[in-house]
Amino acid sequence: MLEYEYLSLLALTGVGAGFASGLLGVGGGFIMVPMQLWLLVSCGIDPTISMRIAIATSLAVIMPTAMSGALGHCKRGAIDWEGGLRLGASGALGAFAGGFLAAHLSCAILSLAFGIVVLLGAARMFVQPKVGHFAFKANWALWGIGIGFICGLTGIGGGVIIVPIMVMILGIDMHRAVGTSSFAIALISIGGVLSYILSGLGAPDLPPHSLGYVNLVQWAFITGTGVPSAQLGVMISHKLTGVWLRRVFVVLMLYIGLKMMMGALGGSLPI
Repeated sequence: MLEYEYLSLLALTGVGAGFASGLLGVGGGFIMVPMQLWLLVSCGIDPTISMRIAIATSLAVIMPTAMSGALGHCKRGAIDWEGGLRLGASGALGAFAGGFLAAHLSCAILSLAFGIVVLLGAARMFVQPKVGHFAFKANWALWGIGIGFICGLTGIGGGVIIVPIMVMILGIDMHRAVGTSSFAIALISIGGVLSYILSGLGAPDLPPHSLGYVNLVQWAFITGTGVPSAQLGVMISHKLTGVWLRRVFVVLMLYIGLKMMMGALGGSLPI
């Protein structure tokens, strides 16, 4: 693959991830991880190393893109700051543990885990009984640690789990759930990034310009287009109804989750 093609695809990945972040309140990892994995493997890098880099760099990109989306939602009064802070702070600890474990797993296992998490997140957007508001709040730290662990393990910011929980269990309005999720996952990703940097220091066969498992070239190009795209996603999200947001959310998650799982099991899907 030629260098300009590689960099152009990274920039386009940032556009898609940033737009999804602002539109849906997710980190965009479900777009970034598969795309980075494909690019790195196409360049001849070992699949397991490629997967770790893809996850680590995805989390590093999520920090600024999710915060960019959160600022946009804040201007529209769509963030529960207290809840988002509790969830994000505890989630950062869980993400650190998840990142440490992922640094010792194979590409196939990580890809399979990634696909399962995305599909479960999509499933949660369907019928789910509601529980009391107090019950959810009382266990906010436990939710955060569990969600953060999954984020660190898969490179997903956590929005694919947080948004369904807020909408289907807590009964929060879709727009407010998206905004609060953006803020929480910006904090959660910090723990995962630190874990991947420490675990990857001195690791063999890393591509140039890597800080641990975080590749700075990929981070720069994806972030450069992802941050402004997040603002566009925010603007459009507030022009759509919650029903349409949920439909877009589910369709994207189903496709990408199935694609990653099929890849891990030796199959494939188009595109």
